[in-house]
Amino acid sequence: MSKAEEMKTDDVLRVELEVFRREHRDLDDAIAALEEMGRADQLRLRRLKKQKLSLKDKIAAIEDKLTPDIIA
Repeated sequence: MSKAEEMKTDDVLRVELEVFRREHRDLDDAIAALEEMGRADQLRLRRLKKQKLSLKDKIAAIEDKLTPDIIA
């Protein structure tokens, strides 16, 4: 596979970005719902928060790829 084929197109990255953002919002809603219950499983909450943080890192990485470097 050539280097060009390995690189993802901007369109694919934008779709992935939207999917990750949606998943991040869904996790946020799930975490809020569990916390509102008052007796949420702390281990489960920790895992959801860790997953949410991982998605945030993926979102940031894709945004960096989509944002061109500007030399000042």
